[in-house]
Amino acid sequence: MNMIVDPNHAEATADAEKRDFSQPSQRNIGRLVLCTGSRAIISSSASSITGANGDFWSIGRLISISGESGRVIGVVYELSTTSELWNDNNSNTIYIKVELVGEIRDTPEGPNFRSGIATYPYLGAIAHRIRTNDLRAIYRHSGSLPATVGTLSQDESIEADIDIEMMLSRHFAVVGTTGVGKSSAVSILVRKAVERKPNLRVLVLDPHNEYSKAFSDISITLDSDTLELPFWMFRLEEFADVVFRGRRPDDSELDILREMIGAAKSKYSAPSTASLGASSLIKRPISSENSSMTADTPMPYRMSDLLKLIDDEMGKLESKHSRTDLRSVMHRLSNLTQDPRFRFMFARSTIEDNMEGVLAQIYRIPMHNKPITVLQLAGIPSEVVNSVASVLARMAFDVAMWSQGTYEILLLCEEAHRYVPADPTLSFGPTRAAIARIAKEGRKYGSYLGIVTQRPGELDATILSQCSSLFAMRLANERDQDIIRSAVSDSSASTISFLSSIGNREAIAFGEAVGTPMRLKFVMQRKDQLPEAASGVAETDRASVRKEADMRMILGRMRVR
Repeated sequence: MNMIVDPNHAEATADAEKRDFSQPSQRNIGRLVLCTGSRAIISSSASSITGANGDFWSIGRLISISGESGRVIGVVYELSTTSELWNDNNSNTIYIKVELVGEIRDTPEGPNFRSGIATYPYLGAIAHRIRTNDLRAIYRHSGSLPATVGTLSQDESIEADIDIEMMLSRHFAVVGTTGVGKSSAVSILVRKAVERKPNLRVLVLDPHNEYSKAFSDISITLDSDTLELPFWMFRLEEFADVVFRGRRPDDSELDILREMIGAAKSKYSAPSTASLGASSLIKRPISSENSSMTADTPMPYRMSDLLKLIDDEMGKLESKHSRTDLRSVMHRLSNLTQDPRFRFMFARSTIEDNMEGVLAQIYRIPMHNKPITVLQLAGIPSEVVNSVASVLARMAFDVAMWSQGTYEILLLCEEAHRYVPADPTLSFGPTRAAIARIAKEGRKYGSYLGIVTQRPGELDATILSQCSSLFAMRLANERDQDIIRSAVSDSSASTISFLSSIGNREAIAFGEAVGTPMRLKFVMQRKDQLPEAASGVAETDRASVRKEADMRMILGRMRVR
């Protein structure tokens, strides 16, 4: 990598080349030859292919530069040499570009770090390997709920601490390509969150069915067989998304559902004929027009009533709705209730107001020592996953808000770009609105958002910008790196330059949860706490199952779903 040296510091560079840095002291490894407001260039020398200074000049490492009143801290982001050829026999002058991140001053209590530069170092100042105590001071966390999630990549003897309170209350995101340990990092963060905040509930939207194993001791798992989410809890747009299987309904079809659902709810909540006595023999038309009940009111109704109301409307001589549309909506509803894949919505034959029990199960009230709910979405029809996510996100906000802070709820969205993509035309409006509401207003009520994605370039930039803590793991795609670069402060932009080459389980943490950008390695978890996609088959039985499975078995399983 070649570098053009500014002619304004050519003389200083020439003097630096005359100095012999091939035999530095244990920590003195170079001299400052150029300094701007936020960056600096250090000149050093190396006399062999490995360099006299070992790994002092590794990309991403912190170094310190001596100053008059303390030490200025910088992070290495580029290395170059003045010659195109490397000389193994003589000293080679190398240039190190660093981004200045703050300074350390010694106090009676020990080293004290603060961001920003008050006093800049002078030209010729000695740059040296950073002290361990200085590293500890830089990453020492003074937050209200510190938690250790790993170690510093630069020095594994130093623990990497984050502030759980700031991570949750300002929302957080974990991004990284497939296979870098993203799910393991998420499980560590969630475990630390529930340890440090005993009142926290967590709802994980798990599209790959992989978190159940990771939280088996502190969670319940809901899938398409065990989830109960009654159809009457869906708002109009959410229910219409289910009825039309992801297709946007026509205005006339939506009007039919709006009117008939409101009427069905009014009929369910109307007094019974037994309580009305003889007067109940007089047939009164039930209409949403003479009731305050709407299609969005979270009240039960019977599907049989809804179908009967549509059928009655079709029998009228002068109906304000097209019979073709009425017949289409009726057939869709009939097919929906008979589809075994929608058991989680229509399983109950007797309709009752069991909303309290449904919310208590999903949001763990009471939690019974299991504060996490893992919702496995793989078994739910893909065309209605967005509407299910909309209901759950909306309810998470409402439960936290109306409990007045009694219950704090974290909604963790794995593969979040599915729900809030960058292109609004590709998303389901209510889901996008529900998640955006948590991102913008949730912290005031104890409703928090965790975003996990392997493609931040496909995620809504507004949602990502609301996540004040960001854990960026390896990202190879330039578009994804640009999105992360735009989301962090200018003073941390150079740190993103090596995001494509960090190792597995490594991340660069930015934002409110850390005092200064931190390159860390997440702690290694026990095998029984690692996320793993659930297949329902023990590892020792996989080979025999592959041999015995046939197409008839596969089709049977597909049709049951």
